[in-house]
Amino acid sequence: MDAWPDDQTTLGRLLAMIAGTVAANDVEHLLDDILTQARRLVGADAGSIFLAEDEGLRFVHVQNDSLDGHGKSVYIDKLLPLGGASLAGYCAATGQTLVIDEAANIPATAPYRFNDAYDRQSGYQTRSLLVLPMTTSQGRLVGVLELINAKAPDGRVGPFGPREATLAGFCAASGAIVLERALITRQLILRTMRMAELRDPKETSAHVNRVGGVAALVFERLAESRGLAGDQLRRQTDLIRVAAMLHDVGKVAVSDVILQKPGPLTDDEFNQMKDHALAGARLFDEATCDLDRMARVIALRHHESWDGGGYPGRYVLRPGGLATPGPGLRGEEIPLSARVVALADVYDALISTRVYKPAWPENDVLAFLRQQAGAKFDPAVVAAFFQVYEAVRAVHHKFHESD
Repeated sequence: MDAWPDDQTTLGRLLAMIAGTVAANDVEHLLDDILTQARRLVGADAGSIFLAEDEGLRFVHVQNDSLDGHGKSVYIDKLLPLGGASLAGYCAATGQTLVIDEAANIPATAPYRFNDAYDRQSGYQTRSLLVLPMTTSQGRLVGVLELINAKAPDGRVGPFGPREATLAGFCAASGAIVLERALITRQLILRTMRMAELRDPKETSAHVNRVGGVAALVFERLAESRGLAGDQLRRQTDLIRVAAMLHDVGKVAVSDVILQKPGPLTDDEFNQMKDHALAGARLFDEATCDLDRMARVIALRHHESWDGGGYPGRYVLRPGGLATPGPGLRGEEIPLSARVVALADVYDALISTRVYKPAWPENDVLAFLRQQAGAKFDPAVVAAFFQVYEAVRAVHHKFHESD
């Protein structure tokens, strides 16, 4: 394209991309950052990201300004084979960057082809494409970045030029490095939770992913309503999504007899179960980053109740580092992140099948949450939950129990 921002503006955008992606902990937000910044740098109207897996390429993320008006991200879950005739598959298998001026004019002799199924379904017209491998400095393929329709300020769509290809290559390379780190972080968290799952059959990887996803949705809506915006909003939402996944990690300190009991707990057993809140917080006592600090708060406080009836409250330490619960915190004494995770955790527990109970009907779950607004839950958190409920249902569909 002819119309390009000046070099100082371009440099600023490059630095913003680096800062944003390095700060990200959560894979979903990182994918959104990479794709958003790459599109801004090269003036792409749309784009998508595929993640490399052992089985192939997973089509996970797409943005399109023309279809939804603001580039809102959509999460997909479709597996493509490595290699083959698809543009992304060919790029992944060969490591080659593809620069395509007109998707409709790809020669029949080319070893790849453009699949127009999405265009036919949506009414969109894909013309120019940049398809780039996302490869780390050690040569590991972590994904494929696809940028669509180079768009000038006046709205004209044309081909991507050499400068756009160079900048997109930078985005793909730097994005690959931080994406690999985020994927490793997620795997470490999931492995930690699998350890807890061996102790407590309720703590599945699907459960913690759902709690993290729902907490992020609710927190984002609530924070937006209170004026948080931009990078600060994105960073805090990113943190709570990851930290919420560790909410019950302290259960590794609770007896198997209690964790795996199929029926109701006795009063004494329930008091022992309460120890998991402080045990989880102690894992983050030597916090060195914002993620550790938020994980500690959530582990410690996600069983507090808005009306003061939760735990551990103003606890008294016992020998061995656990605690005797004291009067519960109430209202806004409870940190916001913990108030949000409290609702996300209870919602998931009620609507899911457990060894000790069947799943509640959806209407009963929603009625319970409304009833508990102002009692167990912060009314503002409940309100935000219902505002994003369709997205909440999508999270539960994505992370079902068979995962």
